[in-house]
Amino acid sequence: MTDVPSGRAVVTASLALGVAVGLVGISFGVLAVANGLTVPQAMAMSLLVFTGASQFAAVGVLAGGGSGPAAVASGLLLAARNGVYGLALAPILQGSLGRRLLASHLVIDESTAMATAQPDRAGQVRAFWTSGLAIFVCWNAGTLLGAVAGGALSDPAELGLDAAFPAGFVVLIGPHLKTRAGRLAAVLAAALVLVTTPFLRPGMPILVAALAILVGLVVPVPTSTPTSTGPIDGPVEEAVDGPVDGPVTEP
Repeated sequence: MTDVPSGRAVVTASLALGVAVGLVGISFGVLAVANGLTVPQAMAMSLLVFTGASQFAAVGVLAGGGSGPAAVASGLLLAARNGVYGLALAPILQGSLGRRLLASHLVIDESTAMATAQPDRAGQVRAFWTSGLAIFVCWNAGTLLGAVAGGALSDPAELGLDAAFPAGFVVLIGPHLKTRAGRLAAVLAAALVLVTTPFLRPGMPILVAALAILVGLVVPVPTSTPTSTGPIDGPVEEAVDGPVDGPVTEP
């Protein structure tokens, strides 16, 4: 009997997360077309990359005048953490090769946090697929809406939409600043940008600053509370002593 309310709580949390992340997806869509991407290109990035921080970083590098390779490299650096998530979720996400390949595309901050917060494997599997699919659908719907709306504007900057990129990263880093590793990484990233900006081509300082994520490899992070910043990466913070039953506001 207790499994029913737990399942409902996970579905409710997943849908709320999806809506929150979808709103951020709108800002990504607007930002993407404002910086030269077409609607199909913006949609291809959200469908195939599906990790908000990396998408914002790549578009930010292009907006700053950086090259395509620099944009790809910055996105790959930020997406590297998903490989660690995959290792943590591997015992949970078993099955056929096709099923595991599909699951790998949904391994993001939110789905990892939702899955690992559950007390048993059945709940973990349910939470992963429910949250991952809800966020995937909402993120891409948001991207489409933002890209179409942004393409209809003659100058997105007139509405202040050029601030979407920095605002998006403020949302991304907020939850991480609650941890020692997050604060150290933020200070290091800011220092790297200040030091390298006078000497590097536009877009490259952002790429160099992404190296600050390596702080997470040497500074221990508390595991009592899972945190998420997702597909872009809306933050999720829940106690691990039971199923997630209340979302809060990542791609």
